[in-house]
Amino acid sequence: MAEKQKVLIVDDDENIAELIGLYLNKECFDTHIVNDGEAAIEAVGEYNPDIVLLDIMLPGIDGYEVLREIRKSSSLPVIMLSAKGETFDKVLGLELGADDYIMKPFDSKEMVARVKAVLRRTTTNEPTVADDSELVTECVSYPDLVINQTYYTVTYKNEKIEMPPKELELLYFLASHPNQVFTREQLLDHIWSYDYMGDTRTVDVHIKRIREKIGPHDDWDIKTVWGIGYKFEYAGKRKGI
Repeated sequence: MAEKQKVLIVDDDENIAELIGLYLNKECFDTHIVNDGEAAIEAVGEYNPDIVLLDIMLPGIDGYEVLREIRKSSSLPVIMLSAKGETFDKVLGLELGADDYIMKPFDSKEMVARVKAVLRRTTTNEPTVADDSELVTECVSYPDLVINQTYYTVTYKNEKIEMPPKELELLYFLASHPNQVFTREQLLDHIWSYDYMGDTRTVDVHIKRIREKIGPHDDWDIKTVWGIGYKFEYAGKRKGI
């Protein structure tokens, strides 16, 4: 039997936390609940979750600070939770490395679907040895840059670059279509899918974070096409892997 995926639930409202746990347990997830920021940081190391559902308004250390601590050493998927009426800076959350966000009160099916969607983008990180020989590798390569979507790795100038799944998928998609211009709406639809309740600023934030980690390079660059969107510009011939 496959090992259950583990979800760390961080919310100071015990009723909401238990309700989230109930929904996820029904979907065969293993869950662990903590009610404050300090406990959340400890639980990331001790519980070793596959994903974190992180409320923003927490006693002591708030959700933003918890996310900052997680991102110092890990690309662990994080979905932010925020109640309607609370001050919630979505762009700040994305800039800090959140993978998605959910507004409370939420629909249980939507919440479970978002958790599964984020986890789908990370389950290919560790393919089994038995499947490895038959694995079709999704990988593109440019001078000083290798993006492997099968193993979710990015190598820039021979150094591994840590990227959350959505940043990597966005970079891979653009690099797989060199010199092709995509609107923000097209990128939002392709990377975040039809059920993502985001806006075009989400794309801008992720492009900004990618640019901070790689490039610009003399041979290629992620270019802004003003009034339209973005493209991965490359004048040479791409190497296939």
